[in-house]
Amino acid sequence: MLLDELNTPIVLAPMAGGPSTPELTAAVSDAGGLGFLAAGYLGAEDLGGRIKQTRTLTSAAFGVNLFYPSAPSPVTGFGEYVDQLAREFPVGEPKFDTDAWSAKLDLLISDPVRAVSCTFGCPSAPEISRLHEVGTEVWVTVTSVAEARIAVEAGADVLIAQGSEAGGHRGSFADRPEDDTADPLGLLALLQLLTAAVDLPVVAAGGIATGAGLAAVLTAGAAAAQIGTAFLRCTEAGTAPLIRDAVTLDTPTMLTRAFTGRLARGLRNKFMLEHRNAPAAYPEIHYATGPLRAAARAAGNADEVNLWAGQAHSLTRELPAGELVRQLSQEAKVALNRTVSLRIQGY
Repeated sequence: MLLDELNTPIVLAPMAGGPSTPELTAAVSDAGGLGFLAAGYLGAEDLGGRIKQTRTLTSAAFGVNLFYPSAPSPVTGFGEYVDQLAREFPVGEPKFDTDAWSAKLDLLISDPVRAVSCTFGCPSAPEISRLHEVGTEVWVTVTSVAEARIAVEAGADVLIAQGSEAGGHRGSFADRPEDDTADPLGLLALLQLLTAAVDLPVVAAGGIATGAGLAAVLTAGAAAAQIGTAFLRCTEAGTAPLIRDAVTLDTPTMLTRAFTGRLARGLRNKFMLEHRNAPAAYPEIHYATGPLRAAARAAGNADEVNLWAGQAHSLTRELPAGELVRQLSQEAKVALNRTVSLRIQGY
């Protein structure tokens, strides 16, 4: 099991769309954690190039994250939303694609990495078997016990428990507005439910920004912590300057479909507040809003761009990724020692 080989129980969250780079992935792996390279929004050829580049930077193990494809959106009214946006912003053509799932899977069969994680769904049992045959572990992001049981049945090796605190897209298998009346599970609740219900290692994700947070999820039963937002300001991250600056502020976060048509957590801004009723239509809305997001980034306009970040974003640090891994690991050891001391004292 790859988790058993890590010198520190820290996994880099695969932050697609810019922050993820071969340099960041390699730095986390070299520091004793496990770096994941984000494949989302990349073509198979581009992904192959980034895997090759990562291998030139580190001899340590690393993984690749894929978006599992959903069916075309059944929502019929998303065209009206796009038309509404077009009256004020530059928009693109809404379209459906599978994010080159089959081509990327074939690439990772022919050129294996140690682990492949999946978001937005669980690969089929035959797909997981193909990866197992080339020595690749399969990690599946889940947000509920029901999703975890599907992943276990399909043959997954590790579950990534994504709490509602996490920045970026929710990893849920389905994004249904009718589910919005129920609060999404926070990490601590989800972690307890999963460790009680399934017999697989669980990696905790969502709102972990300090060594104390890392220690907390380890104490609650996680095998490791997957951390994303805390790495946004690291030297090796490809994070846009606009986002690097924004995450240092105390701006609240919120869940929204306004930018992509899929529920995601980001820093609250004007666009999100004015488009609370955006339809659930991913990736169609993602492509439609591409031009307006690009224009906002170019103009430095934080009110009209997706600023994906978790709830603990203001605790981010600006330093090399390897140093951040070492700091978090040392802080966690101090916190865990304090916990042991309290237990000895009878607490």
